[in-house]
Amino acid sequence: MDARFTDEQDEIRRTLRDLLGKRCGPEELRAAVDTPAGHDRALWTALAGQLGLPGLALPETCGGVGCSVTEMALACEETGRALAPTPLLATAVLAAPLLLALGTGAQRAGLLPRIASGGLTATLAVPGPALATALALTGLDRRGEWAGGGRAGGVQARRAGDGWQLYGQADQVLDGHSAQLLVVAAHTGGFARSRVLLFLVRGDAAGLTRVRQTALDATRPQARIQLRDATAELLGDEAADALPALARLGGTAAACLAAEAVGAAGRVLERTVEYVGQREQFGRPVGSFQAVKHRLADAYVQVQAARSAAYYAAWAAASRPPGEETACGLALAQALEALRRAAAEGIQLHGGTGFTWEHEAHLYFKRAAGDELLFGPVHRLRAHAADAAHVFEEAGT
Repeated sequence: MDARFTDEQDEIRRTLRDLLGKRCGPEELRAAVDTPAGHDRALWTALAGQLGLPGLALPETCGGVGCSVTEMALACEETGRALAPTPLLATAVLAAPLLLALGTGAQRAGLLPRIASGGLTATLAVPGPALATALALTGLDRRGEWAGGGRAGGVQARRAGDGWQLYGQADQVLDGHSAQLLVVAAHTGGFARSRVLLFLVRGDAAGLTRVRQTALDATRPQARIQLRDATAELLGDEAADALPALARLGGTAAACLAAEAVGAAGRVLERTVEYVGQREQFGRPVGSFQAVKHRLADAYVQVQAARSAAYYAAWAAASRPPGEETACGLALAQALEALRRAAAEGIQLHGGTGFTWEHEAHLYFKRAAGDELLFGPVHRLRAHAADAAHVFEEAGT
């Protein structure tokens, strides 16, 4: 493994940081999250047109840039720094890899170039609060019972002529209220032989109702999806096994989320250090007090360690060495913990202003807490990694 970044990778990070610095300040961020879409459409168009960000990790044959998961993770680090209000995670990290891995030739040709150009947004919808389980981040469900298990509840699929119809509900769907394409996990077949397949549902499909939910993290909008005999198209063919594909996606998603979290943690820590160097108490800067120095130093060490783990996870997600999923899950746990620590210190060390709605510190803390609710919590990420690595098994068992 070569830990150095290439010139191309450095250029991606530098260009993206410059663009977000100009287009994604605090005022633009707050304005974007208050729109019906929950993100800045103009910013998304610029990221797609100038940088090809939605298709960064898609092959050139599909209209993408042809980079790897590593470059996508580095891009996520920069969007995390700015808490950029875009559908990047839902579209490029969660949905696009599934379309690439399982889609038919016609589906890939018809959908992926549109995603790469920024003209089509997509997301992954799984029943209930089961996204982390579906991605095998906090457990391994070989039967897909998180999707409903063939019983009432979840999302059920049945044939309707030459197509399919879906019935059920999915909560906590990232950008589900605005995505133009939904990749929905659903059970098909009778209870004894039910299995999970993935289906494509257009945003304007008959029988589809979606409502934006009030989320803890306003910069990460979520929706409740209701399907009442909604028209759907099978992703790939019936021989495709969705569960392994979702588990493989989990490693990629964890690496990108870890990089995003360390980007956010690094930014909120930078702002805190800058502030305590300017704010004075008892005639001297607050940052000159030893107790404050120690707290910031501890947070800095934690963020840097999380950054190293996130970079390794990004490399592992692209190279897929043995234990890749474990490394990615542990990196995500470490990054979320670092972000929560850095944001909490930022709120407290900013004093009274850090607790106000107008300040941005609480947005970073809510990002950490919201991501834990969606993809964690941290202790379950670590417990699953330990189980996968057989840490607590006795020798010879």
